[in-house]
Amino acid sequence: MSLPDEVDLLVVQLAASLEPPQHAAFIDAARTALADIPCLGPGSAYRVLVPLQRRFFDPPSDTVEAHAPKHYRRPTKLSSLPSIGAAEDPRSIGRRLSQWARR
Repeated sequence: MSLPDEVDLLVVQLAASLEPPQHAAFIDAARTALADIPCLGPGSAYRVLVPLQRRFFDPPSDTVEAHAPKHYRRPTKLSSLPSIGAAEDPRSIGRRLSQWARR
């Protein structure tokens, strides 16, 4: 069965974000899944294809530092030390702030 042009374009658009091995497998699975729908339009095709595409999508690893500048990769005092006030007791912070509020 041949798909309408709008639905075929939707399949290609959803397959564009997939890796090459998954790209071809998704298109085959999408055509198989869409063959069972009697009244096929872009909306009904989208509702069928979105969960199918999620099964084929393999998200990339989250390695931000791989493409970051060198100064982001080496440790600095700013990034390696605890934040100011992190080691303090929360009650002492409240007392210190309330002193400023009274003035």
